[in-house]
Amino acid sequence: MYEGAIADLIDELGRLPGVGPKSAQRIAFHILNADVADVARLAHTLRRVKDEVRFCTVCFNVSQNEQCRICSDVRRTDDAICVVEEPKDVVAIERTREFRGKYHVLGGAINPLEGVGPDNLRIRELMVRLSSGDVRELILATDPNTEGEATATYLALLVKPMGLSVTRLASGLPVGGDLEYADEVTLGRAFEGRRAVDV
Repeated sequence: MYEGAIADLIDELGRLPGVGPKSAQRIAFHILNADVADVARLAHTLRRVKDEVRFCTVCFNVSQNEQCRICSDVRRTDDAICVVEEPKDVVAIERTREFRGKYHVLGGAINPLEGVGPDNLRIRELMVRLSSGDVRELILATDPNTEGEATATYLALLVKPMGLSVTRLASGLPVGGDLEYADEVTLGRAFEGRRAVDV
């Protein structure tokens, strides 16, 4: 339908996760109609991200420096590591302001159908961190889907001989949700994770 540069832009935008053909077309035409200065700023920012952003050498979160701000924060405790799949998961947990330990970003989850096994994740690096003896609790905060559950189970079995406390984030009903709309798995987990009511 389109040709040349605009077709190439739509194709490239369509390769981004969560961007379908219609969204790619809408973004492309937004860029086409934008001021040259705005487009130049976007292009410059994209280049800076590729040039300046790297992964933390300790936890593999995104960072501007060798170590991310969490790993270099002396106020964070070393006795708990929260394992997540992606850097965006660190951001989600940090927004709660509930966790004061450190993180470990695996870079995905075990997914045999996609060809992702344990060797494709940063599990070896996690085991090196755990061997220091400083960590007492490993919190498994992988996604509550088939791949995340498989990854959590694999890690729990792997670290069991180390004698660490291994916990999994509770999952269940969202605040403001209705029971009638909850699927059986979510409702089942809500029952498993129920706790006493303090009055």
